[in-house]
Amino acid sequence: MNWVQRKIYLYNVTFGLYMLDWWERYLFNALVMVLLWFMLYNGSRYISEVFKRHLSW
Repeated sequence: MNWVQRKIYLYNVTFGLYMLDWWERYLFNALVMVLLWFMLYNGSRYISEVFKRHLSW
């Protein structure tokens, strides 16, 4: 078992995904990916606004 497989296994065990069906696991992972994308997208927009305000002084 390499490092990536161990991290995937740890993710599945930590969130209890090992006991779900394949389609439930994909649905959960899709929701997690959408949430992460939303946070990264809005976080980058927020950081750019902070830099614009800070540099315009």
